[in-house]
Amino acid sequence: MTITQAVQALRPAAARLRAGAALLGPAFVAAVAYVDPGNVATNTAAGARYGYLLVWVIVGANAMAGLVQYLSAKLGLVTGLSLPEALRDRMPRVGRLAYWLQAEVVAMATDLAEVLGGAIALHILFHLPLVLGGAITGVASTALLLVQNRSGQRPFERAVTIMLVVVAIGFAAGLFVSAPDPAATAAGLVPRFADGDSVLLAAGILGATVMPHAVYVHSALARDRHGRLGSGAARDRLLAATRVDVGMAMLFAGAVNLAMLLVAATALRGTSSADTLEGAHAAIGDHLGQGVALLFAVALLASGLASTAVGCYSGAVVLDGLLRIRVPLLVRRVVTLVPAIGVLAAGVDPTRALVLSQVVLSFGIPFALVPLVWLTARRRVMGAAVNGTLTTVFAGVVAAAVVALNLVLVFA
Repeated sequence: MTITQAVQALRPAAARLRAGAALLGPAFVAAVAYVDPGNVATNTAAGARYGYLLVWVIVGANAMAGLVQYLSAKLGLVTGLSLPEALRDRMPRVGRLAYWLQAEVVAMATDLAEVLGGAIALHILFHLPLVLGGAITGVASTALLLVQNRSGQRPFERAVTIMLVVVAIGFAAGLFVSAPDPAATAAGLVPRFADGDSVLLAAGILGATVMPHAVYVHSALARDRHGRLGSGAARDRLLAATRVDVGMAMLFAGAVNLAMLLVAATALRGTSSADTLEGAHAAIGDHLGQGVALLFAVALLASGLASTAVGCYSGAVVLDGLLRIRVPLLVRRVVTLVPAIGVLAAGVDPTRALVLSQVVLSFGIPFALVPLVWLTARRRVMGAAVNGTLTTVFAGVVAAAVVALNLVLVFA
């Protein structure tokens, strides 16, 4: 076979590969929610205080997230509706208002974590006051949202994905300087707690991983990118590509989350100052070098910028979907930014506020998961793409596990 013939033979496979790659993207935007500053705070605190103890929480939470995000994307593709839109026609007005209110509280908690993270990163990098850093984070994330509004979804996806890569490099760099203990990491896969504080951190990790706004927004992202599915082979091909998209994105996010905890467990164990992000940055510099510490700070900033943009977009999806109310981007940005700036101005410990915001998020998860499982299990809603019995059982177990962990948190 000549070189020309070989190239011609490879062209169909290359074309299929390009076509498949073109279907990827929405899950990576949603995955930003899984590596936001709340994840950094909870994972770093967990590793520094309990070593490898909560590795199982991160692995389990990301496995749950993969199933949840696929169901969310499938709902949007099959019905042509986002999750809030699908609920709108099935709830009375009072119910819609109540549901929107809890979702708005969750959105504010989300924005709190992400703006605080960006402010802390700017303080570390440039010694800016936290209030000014929070305002800059809000403005920069708004600019990122304008890319989506003016240039379309794909440039927005590319910008967010680039930031996601920066986040991964920054948080995983420490593993190449101080490798984790393989045996201790494996032992951390055994589910257990040490005390009430470890339960609190586990709930925070879960709230930072299976995030309500990521569930809401993914259904809209998938629908807006691909439109409503047809039937037959075209539908099966797109659903298969969506499974790949979700699988790759969640594997990537899970690896980054695990890297955060392992770096803290390896290099920061027993370091009391690591309970704050500034302290963790300083401890990383002391133990792993200033280069790794700089990458950590840059990754924290990228995480805050990307995740707050996605969080604000999700809030708009919920408000429009449930109540058919569209609020201008700048107004929406100000409404969710004010609580975060208020916390910074009040002098509240920003890292503690980050961790507690993730606990608030964990209480919002059932309001997203239970309706998602219910809708995707109904043939009247999903048609031939309805969940199989096994999928419904697994999804129900995930929802029940989240609710159970929240109850344990209340009584811990």
